[in-house]
Amino acid sequence: MVLQLSTFHWEGGAGVAAARLHQALRNSGVDSHLMVSEISGSGPQTTAWADSAWKSKMAWGNFVMERLSFLPYEKDKSVRFAFSPAAIGVDIADHPLVRQASVIHLHWINFGFLSLKSLEKLFALGKPIVWTLHDMWAFTGGCHYNRGCERYLSHCCYCPYLRKPGEYDIAFAQFEKKCNLFQGAPVTFVSPSRWLDNLVQNAALTNGMPSQAIPNCIDTELFKPGNRDEARKAFGLPKDKKLLLFAGANTQDPRKGFTYFQQAMHHPDLADAEVMVLGKGKADDFKDMPVKTHFLGKISDTSQMVQAYNAADMLIVPSLEDNLPNTIMEAMACGTPVVGFDTGGIPEMIDHWKNGFVATAKSAASLSEGIQWILKCDADGSLSADARRKVLENYSEAVVARQYSQLYDSLLHG
Repeated sequence: MVLQLSTFHWEGGAGVAAARLHQALRNSGVDSHLMVSEISGSGPQTTAWADSAWKSKMAWGNFVMERLSFLPYEKDKSVRFAFSPAAIGVDIADHPLVRQASVIHLHWINFGFLSLKSLEKLFALGKPIVWTLHDMWAFTGGCHYNRGCERYLSHCCYCPYLRKPGEYDIAFAQFEKKCNLFQGAPVTFVSPSRWLDNLVQNAALTNGMPSQAIPNCIDTELFKPGNRDEARKAFGLPKDKKLLLFAGANTQDPRKGFTYFQQAMHHPDLADAEVMVLGKGKADDFKDMPVKTHFLGKISDTSQMVQAYNAADMLIVPSLEDNLPNTIMEAMACGTPVVGFDTGGIPEMIDHWKNGFVATAKSAASLSEGIQWILKCDADGSLSADARRKVLENYSEAVVARQYSQLYDSLLHG
């Protein structure tokens, strides 16, 4: 039995990716179980650690204590959730599912679910550990994305996320703890993108440890092309306008690069286009957009998400740092081309000038060029067809589940 461990369940990019992989593995015949901190949706063989009212309160308390442990050190509010000390977590080493598992598969486990001490106890069991990385946290002194800092390549210290960076700051201390944690640990790292796998192989903490790249997966029978007019009608959107979609769990996160999209839309050739925004936020956040903007809010219902992708002419992803964004995979599965910055794993997903456009990072002008190119070149639907084909060949459930099954077999049987 393979036990997947994730803080979130069908929430956030990492939580969605973990739940999708669990589903794909079960559909391919693998005995996969998923344990999350708290369940946020139904699913077979899915267990919440917080399976009682008392444990739910404890899970919330752990989250609060984890954030409070960082509060005295944080530079400002903008980095509050961008650094995890992993000082608080639960001990699951004796949980029946952990004891039964042949392979333990970690995903994103921060925010009070598993601490460094929790991981140490899991590693001590001696079972094969697969750790799918959804950001950089596993090999840094605490940050989830490095924002240009490269000290993780040697030894974290003088952390730019901290109010008082120093030679022996908490980033230095966490780095040391992870160094001890990884000594002889039975861990194989998996990165959804080749970009992240390259970082793993070069990072001081993980250099020399087993690693490989296996992408996230998606249900291509669920995310698929649909009727555009019907999708627009469902949201009350105009049928005769070019609609550009921006989607993100937190639209106001600077890492998502919305300001570059806003600047790109000032081009006179895009004056007649309109924008759809999907995610956390409020309508007032987008009052400065130079074109009409339709704020759809946060959508959790999958069928509505599919309709949103089908309503759009394209998806815009100006992320400054990202791994393998679910939104790109979802849009392309629906036959919706994507314009994205040349950052992280984005250029691995978008084939430039074939099924989308890879824009120069931090260039609003290049982003604008890409938007105009897709509007011009997808008139016959060829880009849309190629986008869908890319997902079917690389990110479908069967393709990804097969790669993970081979990895599990190699760890268990050599």
